[in-house]
Order: sequence, then structure tokens, then C-alpha cells
Amino acid sequence: MIWLETLQIRDLGMKHRPRSEEQDDLLRPRLVDIIDMRHELVKLAALIDWKFFETEWAGFFPSDRGRPASSPRLVAGLLYLQHAYRLSDEAVVARWIDSPYVQHFCGETFFQHHVPIDPSSLVPLSANVNICLPGNGWRKRIGEEGAEWLLTKTIEAGRKSGAVDNDSLTRIAVDTTVMEKNIAHPTDARLYEKARRQLVALAVEGGIDLRQNYNRLAPPLAMQVGRYAHAKQFRRMRKALKKLKGYTGRVLRDIRRQLQDIPEGAFRERVLDKLSLVGRLLQQTPKSQAKIYALHAPEVDCISKGKARVRYEFGTKVSIATTIDEGFVVGMRALPGNPYDGHTLAEALEQVEILTEQKPTLAVVDRGYRGHGIEATRVLISGTRRGITPMLAKLLKRRSAIEPEIGHMKSDGRLARCPLKGTIGDAIFAVLCGCGHNIRKILAHLRALMIAILAVVLAAVSPEIDQPNVRIAA
Repeated sequence: MIWLETLQIRDLGMKHRPRSEEQDDLLRPRLVDIIDMRHELVKLAALIDWKFFETEWAGFFPSDRGRPASSPRLVAGLLYLQHAYRLSDEAVVARWIDSPYVQHFCGETFFQHHVPIDPSSLVPLSANVNICLPGNGWRKRIGEEGAEWLLTKTIEAGRKSGAVDNDSLTRIAVDTTVMEKNIAHPTDARLYEKARRQLVALAVEGGIDLRQNYNRLAPPLAMQVGRYAHAKQFRRMRKALKKLKGYTGRVLRDIRRQLQDIPEGAFRERVLDKLSLVGRLLQQTPKSQAKIYALHAPEVDCISKGKARVRYEFGTKVSIATTIDEGFVVGMRALPGNPYDGHTLAEALEQVEILTEQKPTLAVVDRGYRGHGIEATRVLISGTRRGITPMLAKLLKRRSAIEPEIGHMKSDGRLARCPLKGTIGDAIFAVLCGCGHNIRKILAHLRALMIAILAVVLAAVSPEIDQPNVRIAA
């Protein structure tokens, strides 16, 4: 009990201690003495304002008790690199050990041989857990606001490096895509069987004596439903599905009749929440609103984007705003509830103005944004012919350039599937995917700039070398 009270005291967490400048070590060289200072990660580290995170993120730790939190620069650097290189929490920490460039990017002075933090420190804790160790759940602590600060610093770094022009920040393209949730394809048989198993597990945990748990009958019946569907024997499939739904309903009603025997407390609240969720599942029809597609993620929406290869996607809609010229992300936000695209444009433009400190003068969108109602910013919709000058027509043709940028975020980044829990997890993950895309853009720009400089130097030293060979040498 003393241990539990200690953890509750530490729940608020203590802010990090400022890192003092380390003295020279006779036996260990500094990282700046053993790495190539022309590397793109070294150049990028010099472009990001790390002091901002140390001052602003200190407000997420209101308590002065407990163990100090990890360094904000370390966490911010790991989150940047994780979404830039499409790494998991474990993989990005493992890369930190292997690469001196990653350690320099995260603020280390000497090469370290041990992991700086446990990978679970980056994971947001479940909403049902009220106790956390100091420094745990960094994503949950910073929230969507802290993630937007990360995105803002990538925009500033892009302007400093020249990867994005200041004038292009006022001309943006806006589009939406679907960020799928980390769930299996929803079928009625799977949902009914999973709900029954969860109810039986709660009954065992609470010592509730069920009349019958159907552990022997339900699993084979759930598999048989899929076999009937595969064989196109839909009458048998519907009959088996109705029986499986009845098994789940009987377990639900059996637990509901014994609610008075469960004492007040956290366990009773868990049982009530689960009964409410399963009750919604059993009552929903194919035409119901706010359907449940995953018991562990009831916020998931079923979104149809008109794709021939994938008719429906299960996740949340994400609004993306990029510059027309460079494809640099200047705004990204999750939109739960599957709203109409035109109704989300005002919110997207407001976020761009906050992050870039410049009001967009032109927004290019597709036909899904008709009826947006925006007057302060000029909005060009694909297919518009009236009042289009040659310059506007050229910018309108660039609208489709946002599509490959979204494709790169899904293939090269982590936008294809969100592993975080809840709507807050969707909001944080979407913004971090935008951060990773900008980091890749800046690194590619720095890499190309370095190659161009080497080509100029080699051409000056050896004028007889032709251009293709200069590229190979670079």
C-alpha cells in the first residue's frame, strides 16, 4: 500500500533538470570530434530550436516531487526520427544506441552505450490507468498542443534551411485522407465472439457465477460463420450468426442480473462500461449511426473515399495542408466523426495561420470542398473555369501534387496505420506524421545541397571531370 501511495504522489511527475555542460574527458572523445559535421542530421540539429521544448514542456510536469523526467530534447529528437524513418518505439531507441549521429541529434556530448530511456516511456498509457511512473507517457503528457509545437519547429527549420520559401507559406493545398486504426477488419462474428470472451473474463475476475459461458460452443460457431460466408451459403451464415449473437446476449443479461452483488469501485465501473458497449453492439443494425467496429477502439469511423481497390477504410479522417510549391506540411489535424470536407476547411486554415504565423491568401482544394463558406481566403476548387488567370490556372494544376505527398506519408512515414489509443491518440499521431514528413523534406534538401557544393568544388579542382562523374564522386 505504501508503494501504491508513492506512485500516486509521483503521478504528477517532476520536470527535467537542466543539463549542465559536460567537461572534457581524457579517455573519451566528444561526438563532434568523431563524426562528420557535414552530415544532414548534424546540420538539422543546428536548425531546430531545442531550448523551446525545455522551457515550454516544463509546464507538463507541475510537481516538484519524484524522479526528474527525461530530457525534452531527447524525447523530441526520438519522436522526430521515429516518424521520419518509420520506426517503432523499440526500434528508434535501438537506433539511438547504434548511431553517433542520432545521439548528437538528441543532444548527447559523448557516445553512450546504454539506452537513454525505456521504450515504454514514449507510449501513452491507457485511459483506465491512473498511475504512471515519472516520465512515462510522453505523448500523453504533451498532448496535441505539444505535438503542434513539434510541427511548428520543423516549419521554422525548413525556412532556415531553405527547404521551404517564406512566400510559399501563403499558398497552400488542402486535402483529406483516412488514417486507418490498428484494428482487424470488422465482422459481426468476430465482434460477437470477442464481446462474449471479454464478458466471461470480467465475470471470472469478479467472481460472478455464470449459468453458462459458452466457451465450448461459441468459438467453433464463429469460425463456421466465416466458412458459410466463403461458400456463399448466406442463409446458413445468418442462422449461425443469430445463434452466436444469442450466446453473447445471454452472457450479457446474466451479468446484468448480478450487478447488485458487485461492490462500488473501479471494477464495477469497468463492468458497467463494458455492458454498455456490448449492449450497443448487440442493438446496432447495418443502417445504425455511430456503429461499433472495434471493441477496444469504439471511436473508429467507417469512411468511404471512392477508391476502387479499397471500398471502405476504418479509422479517422485527417486534414492535411501543404505548400503548393514544395509540398511542405504546414497543417495537419485528425477529424473524428467523419465530417464533410467543406466544413473542415475553416479549421484547417486557422491551424495553418497559427503554426506559420502567416494567413493563407490562397487555398487550392478538390471538389469535395464545395460549400465551404470561406470568404477571408481565396479558395480555388478543381474544375473552376470562371475568373481564372493564367497564374491561377498554373497554381490550380498543382493541386494534385498533394496526392503523392500523402502517399509518401503512408509508405515512407507512419500515416498508414495509427497504433495509439483513442481520439487523442489519433490527434497526436496525425501531427507527428506531419513532423516526420517535414524532417524527410529537410534532410533531402540538405543532402542535395551538400552534393551540389561537392560538385562545384570538384569542378573547380578538376575542370576536365564531366558532370556525371562528379555526381558519382559526390
